[in-house]
Amino acid sequence: MQVRNITVKNPSGLHMRPAGVFANTIMPFRSDVIFSIRNGEYNGKSMISILSAAVKCGDEIKLMINGADEQACMDSAITAIEGGLGE
Repeated sequence: MQVRNITVKNPSGLHMRPAGVFANTIMPFRSDVIFSIRNGEYNGKSMISILSAAVKCGDEIKLMINGADEQACMDSAITAIEGGLGE
């Protein structure tokens, strides 16, 4: 299992467009992707789950990725978040 804390930097947090970018980035991977914030856990491959987390700019999320391609999935997820998720 790969675990990493990362701060969401894009100004609008994980609203519809960046949540879609995040989900589409990790969807091709077979690994399970869960992130936690404020004592809740959310499915990183589900738009509804991502949006329900209400992640704002400056929030730190804990990414937990488990599966056969977990390292590649983590690398892609971190690159997407650090790159501002298309914003």
